[in-house]
Amino acid sequence: MLTAIRKSGSAAGLCGALLMATLGGCNLTSRVAEIGDGPQLTTIQNPIAQPNYRPVNLPMPSPRAPEDNPNSLWRAGARAFFKDHRAKEIGDIVTVKLDLSDSAKLLNKTERDRNDSEVTHVTKLLGAEAEFAKVLPQAVDPTSLMNFGNKHATSGDGEIDRSEKISVTFAAVVTQILPNGSLVVMGRQEIRVNKELRELLVTGVVRPEDIDSDNSISHTKIAEMRVAYGGRGTLSALQAPRWGTQLWDIIFPF
Repeated sequence: MLTAIRKSGSAAGLCGALLMATLGGCNLTSRVAEIGDGPQLTTIQNPIAQPNYRPVNLPMPSPRAPEDNPNSLWRAGARAFFKDHRAKEIGDIVTVKLDLSDSAKLLNKTERDRNDSEVTHVTKLLGAEAEFAKVLPQAVDPTSLMNFGNKHATSGDGEIDRSEKISVTFAAVVTQILPNGSLVVMGRQEIRVNKELRELLVTGVVRPEDIDSDNSISHTKIAEMRVAYGGRGTLSALQAPRWGTQLWDIIFPF
């Protein structure tokens, strides 16, 4: 059974190595194809049609039956009396104002010092103390039969100093309308400068009444917001360790 487990672990490790090598080869091929041109921009795609797209599912209130008022100018459930050009339907575009300024500084210092000692002697034990000398005539001292000593010292310092700032305005698309009227928005932006491609992806849930009259909304009013900001290209490739080094860091046990 142990042999089977070892074979299984070896097979899994071999499959992982082959997978990493395949991914590394694909990455190498794409990087070689981009020599002289830089990373290629992706085409505009329907976010709902992407394989990893999942509709948002949140707790919703019970649905209400629509009321029929034939003699009234006001429609039950309407949120505005006059025409509003703010985003409210699937496919509408809303301007997102992203202004993130985050900083954190943590300093931890730990010191521990412990010194233990214990001495045990057996001078009288119903005459049994004489038997110790017969077993170990040169090593037994009844006045100091057992002597334990232990000393520990630990010192550790840790410091985190982080500062992040993102300020950008971009357009997002309404991809879903939840039963309570809230809008699910998704925005993606790509900018290529000097063979370096910067990518920004933001998704979240907004209330139509939080959208300003100029059809814009601040990031502070986006619930369940997810922001991904990064890049790829020559500079990012130089800063990242080689895929072989990353694989070695994962599988090396010590």
